[in-house]
Formats: sequence, C-alpha cells, structure tokens
Amino acid sequence: MKLEGIRVLDMSTFLPGPFLTLAMADHGAEVIKIEAPGGDPGRHIGLSDGPDTVFFRNLNRGKKSIVLNLKEAADRETLMTLVDTADVVVESWRPGVADRLGVSYEALSVRNPGIVYCSISAFGQNGPYAARPTHDLGLEALSGILSTNIDADGRPVLPAIPIADVTSGLYGLSGVLMALLARERTGKGDYLDISMQEALFGCMLNVLGPTLAEGRQPDPRMERTTGGAAFYNVYPLADGRHIVLSGQESKFVHNLLEKLDRLDLLQLCEEGPGPHQEPVERMLRQTFSRMTMSEAEELLGSIDVCWAPVKTMPEALEDPQFGARSFIATDESGRRWVTSPIRFREEPSRPLFAAPELGADSGAYGKKG
Repeated sequence: MKLEGIRVLDMSTFLPGPFLTLAMADHGAEVIKIEAPGGDPGRHIGLSDGPDTVFFRNLNRGKKSIVLNLKEAADRETLMTLVDTADVVVESWRPGVADRLGVSYEALSVRNPGIVYCSISAFGQNGPYAARPTHDLGLEALSGILSTNIDADGRPVLPAIPIADVTSGLYGLSGVLMALLARERTGKGDYLDISMQEALFGCMLNVLGPTLAEGRQPDPRMERTTGGAAFYNVYPLADGRHIVLSGQESKFVHNLLEKLDRLDLLQLCEEGPGPHQEPVERMLRQTFSRMTMSEAEELLGSIDVCWAPVKTMPEALEDPQFGARSFIATDESGRRWVTSPIRFREEPSRPLFAAPELGADSGAYGKKG
C-alpha cells in the first residue's frame, strides 16, 4: 500500500486529527494513538454498537493505542523513543500546550530532523484568537458561513456536519503528504500549522464573488447555489418527501422545461440567478407539489437532468451506488463500516475493521512495526 512503512504518532483527539490519520492508516501507515490516561474523548461520544462508540471506531479503526501521561518525564522519554523512528506527528492542542509539555516540533525535530509535524488548531499558532477555545460551530459563525446558511426567516441554521473539522483534517492530510514527498528530496521534515478557521474559509472560494467583487454580504436566497436559482433548489412533494434539482446548465434546464411544455421560461433561467427566476421556481413548486416521490422519479429519470431524492441517512447507507463499489463494508459481527473514499487501482486501501482498546499497545513500542 502507498504508505506502508510510514509511522505516525497521533496525539490528536476528537475529529480533525483522527480524520487525517485514519486516511493514512487505511493506506498502510502504522498509526499509533498517543492517548492520555483518560483516553480520546471520542471513546465516549455517541452511541455504541459493540465495544466502542461508533464515533470512535469510525475515526480510529486500524490504529494502535499507547497511554502516556506527557506531564511525566518517563512518559515523555517513551514518546521520544517513538519519535526516533517516526515519520509523522499530529497534535491538536491549543497553541503553547505542546511547548509546555516538551513535545513541540522544535523539541522533536532535534531528535529526528526528518519528522513531519502537523498542528491542527482552531485559529492557528498565532494571531489574536490563537488561545481562544471553540469548536466547529464557532468557526462556522466567524467564517461567515452561518450568515449564509439560513432558514426561510433568515435565521442561521445549525450545520448538519462539522465541516471545519473535516476540511482541516483534509488540508492537514494534503500538507503531510506534500511534506513527506519533499523529504524524499531534502531528507528534512517540516512543520504544518493548520488553522481550522482558514481551512473552512478556504472552502468558500466559489461563493465569495459578491463579497470580493462588490464588498457586500451575499443574499443566499438570490445567489447561484444557495437559493437564487430554480434549477438548484429543494422541492417538496405531495407525499411529504423532497427532491432537489442540482444542475443549472442550459441543456438540463431545456430538457426539463421542454418535458413540462414550459420552454417559455427558459430565458429567465439563462439570465442567471436572482428574483427574475421566481416564476420558474413557482411553476416547479406547483408541479412537484402534485407528485409523489415515485412519480417525480419517473418524470425526472426519463430525461437528462440533474436531480436527486432527498434521502434519509438509513436510505443513503443502503444506496445501490455504494453497494456497487463496496463502499460500505460489514464485518463478522454485522457492524457496518464506511471504507476509504481514496481509491487507487494498483494499491487499494485495506481498512482494518477494529478500533484499539485504550492502551492495548503500550508495551509494543520500539522499532518500526
């Protein structure tokens, strides 16, 4: 596998860091969780369907676990012994904590100049917010995303997924792999300072037009992908379900309007998003409000148009597309696992469907496994 022979010391908790190292474990890296005596808090978050919570097992499968109290000199030395043979270190403390514990990049790189050290924090290692505590929701608020994620009354709505956590993990993964690639040329590691706030804002490049070009707050109900386009919107059905139209290209718009015998509305869609599209949206709402899901599927499935049913989580888990690609796997005990979305033809991932018991590998440190 791509990362076989890479040793990762994961001192992070909750979601961003473990999300990063999960991808590495799935593709062959030896990931050792360095856990405080109480363990990763993720061990206690949410429901369990076996020995672990689903939250913890989803993010930590295939890893090892060592319990170290890094406030103790002996345990710090144990960590340093591991650092000697490690390639990557990931931590997610507030800025300054690693320094106080004696496990900063500066301390570790003296022992191992080739170490790639990734720090993931809410705001990065410097700046006026650096020491400020927060989680994903606070970052969505500060980034401006919540101001555009609103309900019909204009009120910000709680996000369904922790996008700051996930995106910072993905940016961290990208940075770690870049640094490992560069190390092949230079022999030297590097330090990554990943700000969750910056990672989140960096995902908004396609919606910043109104702000960067005109200095104004976007109006979500009038913008291209947040409600201002009839062919990029959510529509309720007669049976209480919903469908979405999800493609604004002219060919898709033309195909559906022709099917509905309403090509008179085509020009309004071709003028871009905005209030002028309200007659199109109104017509579509009236059309779909008279249909059940099966009727809408029959109509939309008969033409080339971007659309989808709004599925529940259990329905999504059983999606035939996932089945065809074996994306959801079932272990011997019947638990279902989400496998790696990173697919290589020559060296596919081999996820291990088990999470480590707390401290299960505490006696197994030393040379690379």
